[in-house]
Amino acid sequence: MDLVILAQFLLAGLSSGAIYALIALGFGVVHNATGIVNFAQGDFVVLGAFVAYSILVSWGLPYWLAFLGAVSLAALAGVLLERLALAPARSREILILVFITVGASIFLRGLIKEIWGKRPFSLPPISTQDLALGSFVFDPQYGWILGVTLSAFFLLHLFFRYTLWGKAMRAVALDAQTAALMGIPVPWVVAASFALAGALGGLAGVLVAPVWPLGFESGVLIGLKGFTAAILGGYGSFPGALLGGLLLGLLEGGAAYFASAYKNILAYVILLVVLLIRPEGLLPLARGQRL
Repeated sequence: MDLVILAQFLLAGLSSGAIYALIALGFGVVHNATGIVNFAQGDFVVLGAFVAYSILVSWGLPYWLAFLGAVSLAALAGVLLERLALAPARSREILILVFITVGASIFLRGLIKEIWGKRPFSLPPISTQDLALGSFVFDPQYGWILGVTLSAFFLLHLFFRYTLWGKAMRAVALDAQTAALMGIPVPWVVAASFALAGALGGLAGVLVAPVWPLGFESGVLIGLKGFTAAILGGYGSFPGALLGGLLLGLLEGGAAYFASAYKNILAYVILLVVLLIRPEGLLPLARGQRL
């Protein structure tokens, strides 16, 4: 066993896990606010990546604008999904609302295909100079993915704990009716939750696109992996999203080293096993706890 090569596979898996963690947190934010699973979450990732591609490659603008544009447009897509499709729905049944998100996912895939075409795209790397530590070669893109993801989780922790809107989101997640009686504008808080989920997807898209080529249908697979990470860590749990994503990424990295053909199957197997054996996940929410 070549330990250097194994370490590089595990590092790549860890960076993939950071992307899954961002997607898992997006699933959790929407679930805590509404009780539904948003199956368009993976398509927010692809939308963010393709918007960043237009800003960077087609228009020749700097990377910081690509980040800003991708996060903003994906957040807008999240708000539009909630305001135009979910909020006006006559039925409040959870299953019906979930089906609406499935329809939104199909719509987004078709929209992305019509605007950007069927060909997969990759973004230019944020940093191009590899770092060599002996025989170990470190791709700086992995460092960007891990650094930005951990920073995003830290900032969101501060947001939920210390800002009025963050506390409002937690209150609505805990009990929407009581929050409304206390004067919290629940519909706008729910819309803000979808905006945050979209922004997390857009951020994940910009980070992952230099590493993985993304096509208009890539949201299905990447969304499934994010959903698996959310289930693995504890659905709706803030620390669980981070733990589940990083653990799934490490397992995929190890699987890619030993048998790369089975890497993408691993998420399906983990999802099935966790749902059968421990459906509450590794870090389940305490009773009444949200975020």
